[in-house]
Amino acid sequence: MQIIAQRPLKLFWEEHLEAEMPLRTWYALVSRASWSTPAHIKEQFGNAVDFVADNRVIFDIGGNKFRLIVFVAYKAHRVLVKFVGTYAQYDRIDPVTCELK
Repeated sequence: MQIIAQRPLKLFWEEHLEAEMPLRTWYALVSRASWSTPAHIKEQFGNAVDFVADNRVIFDIGGNKFRLIVFVAYKAHRVLVKFVGTYAQYDRIDPVTCELK
C-alpha cells in the first residue's frame, strides 16, 4: 500500500517519542501490505483495528496509547493518514470526520 501524508506521523513522534517505534512498525507493515478488503486489514491487525464509515480505519498504536485514523482506497492501494494522536486527543474527535466533537 502507498501511504500518503506521512509527515503527520513524523511530527507526532517528534512530540511523543514513545510513539516513534510503533508508528515506524505500522508504516513498514502497511507499506508491504496489499489490502483489497477490510477483512485483509483485520486479518493482519486483529483486535488492534476498528472500522468506521467512508473506508476509515482506526488503528490502536503502541499498546493502545495512541490512535491512527486512515482512509483506505482499496482499488488504488493507497492509505491516507487522516489523524494521529493520543488516546485523549482521539476521544475529543469524531472518528468519521476527524473533527472536534
